Amino acid sequence: MKTDYTTNTADHANHLNEARSKKEGVRPITELDPDISVEEAYKIQLHTIERNVQSGQRITGKKIGLTSKVMQEALGVDEPDYGHLLDGMQVKNGGTISLDRVLQPKVEGEIAFILKRDLEGPGVTALDVLKATDAVVPALEIIDSRIKDWKITLADTVADNASSGLYLLGEIPTKIEDIDLKQMGMALYKNGILQNTGVGAAALGDPARCVAWLANKLSRYGITLKAGEVILSGALSSAVEAGPGDHFYAKFAGLEEVRVSFDEYEER
Repeated sequence: MKTDYTTNTADHANHLNEARSKKEGVRPITELDPDISVEEAYKIQLHTIERNVQSGQRITGKKIGLTSKVMQEALGVDEPDYGHLLDGMQVKNGGTISLDRVLQPKVEGEIAFILKRDLEGPGVTALDVLKATDAVVPALEIIDSRIKDWKITLADTVADNASSGLYLLGEIPTKIEDIDLKQMGMALYKNGILQNTGVGAAALGDPARCVAWLANKLSRYGITLKAGEVILSGALSSAVEAGPGDHFYAKFAGLEEVRVSFDEYEER
């Protein structure tokens, strides 16, 4: 993973990093640079990830966003986006998140793929994904935005690592042949109250298709999905806002529950 970067790329990456360091949202990249393209936004993301890796963090996988038609239509796009997962982003199932780690978090329920072999595009199919998958586990993704008040366009969220925050995984792996990914139901609860439900087919019709899209998209940047990586395949329902003291859990048909809590008080 190595890309040629412009001065603007570094400046925009620093702008987003300022939100992380100051613990407050910043203006959208697209306000600072109205002509920025999505391809340029991906370069900003990769620039930030490379700096994180150089500082000692490790890439553990990828996440896919905008897999639902509703979200694509809201941002005026016709395909998903993606971001990188780093080892410092993972939370233990059942763990508590300190609110000094996030800015404006929301929680989503997803199916995570754990790969047993590399996937390198172009030309990857959903069947290739199934053959390359060691197991799946339920997951919660805590999406977050460094852009103030979530006032984002596609380029803004792409530059911001696809609005990645934190994630947690179930601890009981399930073989791909033992489940029906498209028909798997999910129910997301906040403070014991059902918030929404979803099904695997909500993610581009098939979560495996989402992973295939990612492998093919990444081939443009010379990036391969690696054996052992975790791939968050996309939200099965809408994201739910999280605040101090909130507790979330998601039930997946045939899989274990995944849970996370947020601290009672902010530590800013």
